[in-house]
Amino acid sequence: MPRVIVFDVNETLLDMRALDPLFTRIFGVASARQSWFGQVLQSAFVTTITGRYENFSRIWAAALEMTAVRYGVSLAPDDRTAILAGMRTLPPHPDVPASLERLRSAGLRLAALTNSTEEVAIAQLTNAGIDHFFENIFSADIVRRLKPAPEPYEYAAVRLGVPIGRIRMVAAHAWDIAGAVCAGCAAAFVARPGTALDPLFPRPDITGADMMEVAEQILACESP
Repeated sequence: MPRVIVFDVNETLLDMRALDPLFTRIFGVASARQSWFGQVLQSAFVTTITGRYENFSRIWAAALEMTAVRYGVSLAPDDRTAILAGMRTLPPHPDVPASLERLRSAGLRLAALTNSTEEVAIAQLTNAGIDHFFENIFSADIVRRLKPAPEPYEYAAVRLGVPIGRIRMVAAHAWDIAGAVCAGCAAAFVARPGTALDPLFPRPDITGADMMEVAEQILACESP
């Protein structure tokens, strides 16, 4: 029986570079967007490690305030709103729609698992025009533990009605791949520009330079 293919959302499916013009206007440099999202992830990991849960939307907002302080920028309410609203309207990476169609047409089950709240995740994938590919859109918010903690992956497996080893997590983040593998999932890494796997953790058995390359490898070992 083929595994259920479960996708991370931000940066894996959706292209956050669409926010770069906003960050350039507000912070002076497009690279502030990467600094901000790096702080989002750091804050998410700290809340998970310390056991103090905050949902991802609140973490986005708090990380934006921290980024403004670092860049010496006075963040206007309209600018804050524009960035946070922009997270809901990110476009898919160009390789994503055709890759999802390829997998879905081959008969594979597809789902999404994200740290974003369910309401935000549904809005993101709907606005990107790819929500119809997924039988479920799962949020780590429901278990109040963010990836890469094991609980979100375990929750997805239970909801999908399969053992956790019958899930293959697809992500462009080394930390998500590590979390999935440690939880017992198979994994596939999308090596988008600027990303790298963490050598401290086992490598996934599938790695590709883009989503279509990953999809073709998944079909080679997971076809019904």
